[in-house]
Amino acid sequence: MKPLWIRAADYAQLDLDRDQIDQLTRYREWLIGEGITAGGIGPGEASRVDRRHLADSLLFATQLGPVDEVWDLGTGVGLPGIPLAIVSPGTYFRLIDRSRRRIDLLRRVLRILDLDNCQVVHGEMADLDGTTPAMVSRASLAPTELTPVVERHLQPGGVAVVGGSWQTKPDQPGWSAIEIPPEVLDQPVWLLIMRRQ
Repeated sequence: MKPLWIRAADYAQLDLDRDQIDQLTRYREWLIGEGITAGGIGPGEASRVDRRHLADSLLFATQLGPVDEVWDLGTGVGLPGIPLAIVSPGTYFRLIDRSRRRIDLLRRVLRILDLDNCQVVHGEMADLDGTTPAMVSRASLAPTELTPVVERHLQPGGVAVVGGSWQTKPDQPGWSAIEIPPEVLDQPVWLLIMRRQ
């Protein structure tokens, strides 16, 4: 049986080449090793890296479409930004987080993976300047708190994709919920989508 993150890539219609598979595998190993040891993800996450971190991150690609830039809000140690940057080498990713420790870990893993389509940004979401055609976030803020940030920085025609650990379909005004079929990750998963007119 295929690893869950390969199944998620197949579902997202990502045609991964050998280098991308190698980078995703190295990132997986880094998360399980240094990512946990340094406190980038929790100590109990090793057994959930494939489903909760890699596969879940790749599912964001189903809603992004071709864009030239993506902001990853509250990226932590690069989730979902780094997996998406690996599979979208023509897209520029701004990985934004307020934790200095996580920013340092991000810079290290980007050097290890030799990813040159990412910029690490240390700061608060409230202090961001500019606009972007796409945003992603994995439960960094509740959708109600994230909505003003998205409305302020998402360009007309842009898309924001938010994931969370929902057990039931989320219902958030201004957002639509897209269900990922349960057979992809062996459980139901939803993404919240906001598209600016």
